[in-house]
Amino acid sequence: MNDNDVSQWFGEYLDAFAACGRGEGNPTSLLAYYGVPLLLATDDGFVALTSEDLVVAAAKQQIDAMRAANYDHSDVLDSEVTVLNATSAIYRGEFSRARRDGAEISRLTVSYLVTYGPVGHRISVLAVHSR
Repeated sequence: MNDNDVSQWFGEYLDAFAACGRGEGNPTSLLAYYGVPLLLATDDGFVALTSEDLVVAAAKQQIDAMRAANYDHSDVLDSEVTVLNATSAIYRGEFSRARRDGAEISRLTVSYLVTYGPVGHRISVLAVHSR
């Protein structure tokens, strides 16, 4: 695993996630990027999503909120990849979510543990930073 591969793969994930947020993609398509189990950590709590159905349901909840806010795209304000070993890296990114007119919906910083296994790269842990 190297930082260029992770950054390129992560860019593809962001494009797929944005398409879902605009209503142009199906949340199930994100299973090509999320590992199962997927560990989620936020200020609201920690959860282990142990099935594809649970991962898709969590993604759909986020996507529904984005669609309700008239989401169009996310800008990467800052990012960093730290390769941990041959099978894992941490991608840390600060993002600005925006509407079609460019108005900012929200900002967030997230750290992702990206792992590499038999099916390729997957996000295994998603941790949203406190503001």
